[in-house]
This record gives sequence, structure tokens and C-alpha cells, in this order.
Amino acid sequence: MAKKTATKKKSASKKAAKTSSKKTTARRGAVAKPAKKAVKKTTPRNFATARRPKGPAWQWSAVDTATAIRSGAISAVETVEAHLERMRAVNPRLNAVVVDLSEEALKAAHAADKQRAKGGELGLLHGVPITIKENVDFEGRPNFNGVPANKDLIAPSDSPVVRNLKKAGAIVLGLTNTPEFSFRGFTDNPLHGLTLNPWDPNITCGGSSGGAGSAVAAGIGTIAHGNDIGGSLRWPAHCNGVATIKPTQGRIPAFNQSAVAERPMLAHLMSAQGPLARHVADVRLALEAMSQRDPRDPWWVPAPLVGPKPKGPIKVALAKIPGDMDVDPSVTAALRQAADHLERAGYRVSEVEVPDINGVWQTWCDIITNETVVMQEAGMLKVTSEDFHKAWNGMKTKASVLDLPAWMRATAARSGHIRAWQLFFEDYPVVLAPTTVKPTPGPRDDTVSAERVREIFWGEIRFISAINVLGLPGAVVPVALHDGKPIGVQLIAGRYREDLALDAAAAIEKRAGVLTHRLWETMA
Repeated sequence: MAKKTATKKKSASKKAAKTSSKKTTARRGAVAKPAKKAVKKTTPRNFATARRPKGPAWQWSAVDTATAIRSGAISAVETVEAHLERMRAVNPRLNAVVVDLSEEALKAAHAADKQRAKGGELGLLHGVPITIKENVDFEGRPNFNGVPANKDLIAPSDSPVVRNLKKAGAIVLGLTNTPEFSFRGFTDNPLHGLTLNPWDPNITCGGSSGGAGSAVAAGIGTIAHGNDIGGSLRWPAHCNGVATIKPTQGRIPAFNQSAVAERPMLAHLMSAQGPLARHVADVRLALEAMSQRDPRDPWWVPAPLVGPKPKGPIKVALAKIPGDMDVDPSVTAALRQAADHLERAGYRVSEVEVPDINGVWQTWCDIITNETVVMQEAGMLKVTSEDFHKAWNGMKTKASVLDLPAWMRATAARSGHIRAWQLFFEDYPVVLAPTTVKPTPGPRDDTVSAERVREIFWGEIRFISAINVLGLPGAVVPVALHDGKPIGVQLIAGRYREDLALDAAAAIEKRAGVLTHRLWETMA
């Protein structure tokens, strides 16, 4: 009897539920059909929105561009055409893109649209226009690296970073300028000439990824590829008012099949590939695309892109600047402004001394200079310009000449410096430091004298170059304009903690804004 009673109760409950459902439907019947139509209209298949971002397509972020193409709000062809039109409008004055790949880019855009129409899986950067620095292998083209004598170094394959970007669906508009052998902080060479800063032709666009920084700031491509062995991502980011990340060594694979010899070990351990972009979110997106495995790089590390979050509030060390560095008031103001932005975002900022920044820089200078002298100098000097000789001789003035025992001690000291910084990050997961302590110099200041070169690298951008010998990730984000020229700050984190550096950069950007929007107003 109990079972029958229970069954009757269940049956009655089901009937009541059906009746209630019918009544509810009847009550809502007047709005049911319009609601269905609204859903169909505003949510296209697999995407939340198909609306176009505001403004011309060349002004959109990489994130917005990828979303718009994926959703069908714009085609890859229309996107690429908008960027090519922008390139034709501004590049003749800037000389940032020195190899025009317009024809190939349009073919790739048509293929990207066909792929999307088929409904297949799309990469992170499907249809997104980018540029590549002309010092990595791009299949079928010479790897000039700013040197006319390299005309026969035809790349038999794409370098890992180019391959990864293409796999992600990015479309290459062109190759950007770099100084001879990418060995100067100023972008000029006998092959392509001088690249100008879009903010002001009287200041440098930086180097060696100066063409990359100038291009992306001016609106040519949403992401620019570059690389960094002594500041060649972070320095141009500062000069051109854009964001970047120099990743941990081993994060992004690197290899040039066109190279006539393997790179020296320490040069490889201090060099990193990376992106420049107008938005921190775009830098993060590009980092993910670039960092996929390539078996040709034995130093690549399969480290996660996001690590455990430190216990809050996150402590930030505002680096004390050594007393022998003459700091311009505009730089001091920018650092304080960045610190204030971080405090308002929930970080806790304290001004503290970082571990032996002077010793770290000297170790970088000694290692890279002596390694270059032994392995590369004679060959480079044979095929380079007088300007290159002046700049290179200036870089050598601060380096110690090392015999074999001294070389071994210098490489051993590197490990001690890395350990000291890693322990420092246990207390302060992020370091806020200057990029340079002086206003941006002129476009050829490293050819003035050997003393001027020493002054720039030691006296002005010490906090940039030092980080390379540590192999640490360093982000740069613009903070302010001074006399109409951008000032950026550097955010350094522990090994493989690019996420912490970029989180802090994003917190600053949220309050400082994206400075290139102001640039475009002046360029117009």
C-alpha cells in the first residue's frame, strides 16, 4: 500500500508540474516569440557578439581584431587591407617596414576567410595583421639583419617564432628595420637607412627592434615581433610609447637555419624573442602564440604561462636608483605615477634597493662584449659601416678584458646574481624600475662618441641591459608624456613569471591609458 500511495503522489506531482509549466508558458506567451527572435539576432553561432569595434580597423587592438574576424564582424581581407592602407600612408615617412609583403598578406587573408567559412578550428591570431623583425628567418627571404653582405643568407625555413605566429593564424604585413647585426640601440643601417620615431623625428625609435616599435605605434599591424639581448624590446617600447614583454630565456623558442654557425652559449642564454603591442592584453595574447614548442631550440622550456598567485596584497619593490645615475625629474615623476597606479590597484609599493644592479650590469657588459670579441667581432667589422664601428667601440669601453680564468669567474658570478634576485622575489614578487633615467636621445646619438655610448648604456639604460644577464622577464608599459614624448616604466618578475609582470603592467595601463591614441591625433 505504501508503494502505491507513493506512486500516486509522484504522478500527481508530475501532473502539477506540467500544469504549472503550461500556465507559466501561457502567462509568458505574449513575450515568448520576441525573446526567441532577440536571441537569434544577438548571438551568432559560437560567438557572443558580432559587433565591430569603434574606429578604423587599423586602430583596433589585436584582441578585438581577432574577436571581430572570428565572429564575422569583419573579414581578414578587409582587416589586412585597412592595415596595408595605413602602412602606405605613414611608412614612407617612418621607414619602419623595410620589406613590403602586401601581396603575400592579401593571399593569406583570402585563405584565412575561406578557412573560417569552412567552420574549421581557428588559431589565437586568425587573420590578425602583424610584422616581423628582419633578423629572424622568414622562409625564402634573405636574413639581412641590417647588413648588405648578408644577401646570400636565404632562409630555408621559418624561425620558430615566425612559424608559431603563422600557426596561430597571424598574417605578416612586412619585415621591420633593425641596425647592423641588431647590435645598436638605434635603428639605422646602410641597407635600409634610418627609422624614425612617429612621435618625433628628433628622438630615436630605439633599437634594435626600432622598426618594430615605430611600426606598431603608428598603426602598422596590431603586434610587432622583436627580440632582446640588451634591451632591444624594452628600449623601443619606451621610445615609441608601446608595451612589451622580454620573456624569460627559454620561454619562446629561437633558431635561424640560415646562420653560418651556432650562437655562443651566453649570447643565447641572454637573448629572448618577444612581442611589442599597443595594449598589454595584446602582448599577453602574442606571448601565448609565440611560446609554443619547437624542437629546434634545445633551451625551450614547457613552463606554464600562469603561475600561483602570491598572497595579497602583492608587494612591489620600487628600485632605488644608484647615486651615480643623474635622474631627470620627468622620469622620477613617471615612476611615482606608476607606483601610485599600482597602489590604487591594490599593490603595496615600497622603495627598496634591488640586489647589486651595478654588478649585474657589469657582468652583462663583460660577458657579451668578450664573447662577441672572440666569436664575432672580426667578421662583423669587415662588413659593417663606420657608424657601426663607432657604436661598437663605445660599447666596449666599459667592458673588462677577460682571460679564460676571468671569463669563468664572470659566468659563475652570473649564477650568484640570479640566485640573489630569485631570493629577492620571495619578498617582492615584482620590481618597478626605470627604463631610462633621461629623456629619449636623438636618432643617431650612439655615433657621437665612444663616451656618449658608454653614457647611454651605463648612465641611462642600466636597468634595462642588466636584466638580460639574469634571464628574467621584464615588461614595459607607457605611463605618461613629457614634452609630447612617451615615458615607460619597467616591471621585472621572477623566472617564468611573465604573468606577474604583465598583471602589474595592465594595472598601470588601466589608469594611464593607451598613449598611442594621442599619437594618432597628432599624426592626423
